[in-house]
Amino acid sequence: MSYATGWPLGWTLLIVNLPFIAFAWRAFGPRFTWKTIIVVAGLSLCVEGLGRVLSVHSAHPLFAAIAGGLLIGVGLLMLFRHGASLGGFGVLALFLQRRRGWSAGTVQMMCDAAIVAAAFALVEPSRVAYSIVAAVMVNLVLVWNHRPVPAPTQG
Repeated sequence: MSYATGWPLGWTLLIVNLPFIAFAWRAFGPRFTWKTIIVVAGLSLCVEGLGRVLSVHSAHPLFAAIAGGLLIGVGLLMLFRHGASLGGFGVLALFLQRRRGWSAGTVQMMCDAAIVAAAFALVEPSRVAYSIVAAVMVNLVLVWNHRPVPAPTQG
């Protein structure tokens, strides 16, 4: 969406997550939702500010996709286990896991596949291919390691 609108990525992440945050409030209650709001706001701030303090001069895109995907997967795994998410489809994945018994990693992978497929309309194919690698790494971490936890309390 950031590519399509020209909006800064951090702000785009925040705006896109608003409906998912509203859904999280209803599905998981205030504790999960406030944690998720803090995480999403932190991510948005980091996305906007990280380029000012960190510069990567040399990294092969395939290595970056694999390493970045694994790190993101581990981060999501920690958030899920501690009753929070990065918002977006992670909220939906956790909800469907709790309600239907579906694997959160599998749901997340299907959602990511749809997003990445849509990216072919806006982004050069080689960049999309690296995004596919990263998404697969993220979701393999979740599929292999995430187990349902008791439903968060409504308070």
